[in-house]
Amino acid sequence: MSNMYLISFGEIALKGENRPFFERILIQRMKQALKGFDNVRIQKTHGRIYCFADGAREDVISRLKKVFGIVAISPAYPCELEMNSIKEAALRAVKEVDYRGKTFKVETRRPNKSFPLKSPDVSREVGAYLLKNLEGLKVDVHHPDIEVDVEIRERGFVYCRRIPGPGGLPLGCNGRAVLLLSGGIDSPVAGYMMMKRGVEIEPVYFHSFPFTSDRAKEKVIELCKILAEYSGNMRLHVVNFTDVLKELGQKGPDELLTILMRRMMVRISQEIAARVGAKALVTGESVGQVASQTMEALSATDEVARMPIFRPVIGFDKVEIMELAKKIGTYDISIEPYADCCTVFVPEHPRTRPELDDVHEAEEKFDIEELVRMGMRDVELVDIKKVV
Repeated sequence: MSNMYLISFGEIALKGENRPFFERILIQRMKQALKGFDNVRIQKTHGRIYCFADGAREDVISRLKKVFGIVAISPAYPCELEMNSIKEAALRAVKEVDYRGKTFKVETRRPNKSFPLKSPDVSREVGAYLLKNLEGLKVDVHHPDIEVDVEIRERGFVYCRRIPGPGGLPLGCNGRAVLLLSGGIDSPVAGYMMMKRGVEIEPVYFHSFPFTSDRAKEKVIELCKILAEYSGNMRLHVVNFTDVLKELGQKGPDELLTILMRRMMVRISQEIAARVGAKALVTGESVGQVASQTMEALSATDEVARMPIFRPVIGFDKVEIMELAKKIGTYDISIEPYADCCTVFVPEHPRTRPELDDVHEAEEKFDIEELVRMGMRDVELVDIKKVV
């Protein structure tokens, strides 16, 4: 028989009449995550999702832990609606964890009222059976180390582990956005946070060889591979930004170079968004973190946008962003010493509070449409496969 997992979800349960839509997408994402396992079966019933799959439990759990929308995964033991079977299932469940020297309690839910014993009676009998058959286990009904859950439904099942999932909403329920992905710490975190809200991301990287090395591009590809563990396969758009940067550097005032560069990135990213059907841009900007992220600089960047620019880490400090980067697995790659153009082309004395009139005057020296076309020439597409 395939192993069973009880899938808990959070805010999906609050979606009212739209709830089946979110549940359907969640189930699709779970099936994609478990591709390659035998006998995968996902069942939705009475506000719960049961997942069945062959294979090592920890391997299945490691896949499900990266499915947005899942709050917790509980390896469960199904059993017949008969006390001996329930007791044996509870014994197997507790043996799966490190129980020696720990305290426990049994909590029973009995939606199936045809079962002859009431919930407290089931809990007492199961608890007594565990105490008899497991050494070093003690009862604590107030603050137990282990909570053994027994559910009496159309059949019984028992579980005592709750492995956290990423939470949020299932990927794909809230459209698509283009992520301006640098090789730094912030933008991969921003992409992760948007995916957690159900948004599929299409990453764009601005490459400026030979000013930035090919190792910088490889670093971004590695970051995409980490994000793909949560999203599935994705496509990275690598923009050859060198000629655009040369033009900006030759004709534009040095103190406004960062702002002019960011505005061109937004314009080019919008063209890519139109190609892939994305409705927004996503950046890793945080207020006040660098010169281009003051309120005035962000406003100057936003002025050229024809679609929303989402900044999920806008209110985070650097330590908070770093902690999340470590949690999702991008931090060690992000700190590799291969700089992107946003780092290399920082003026010695950047204008931190640019006036829009000054920015407009600087851009009068350029053929903006031609610069956009220049950036859109020879965009390299890199297919990122989810590593199984």
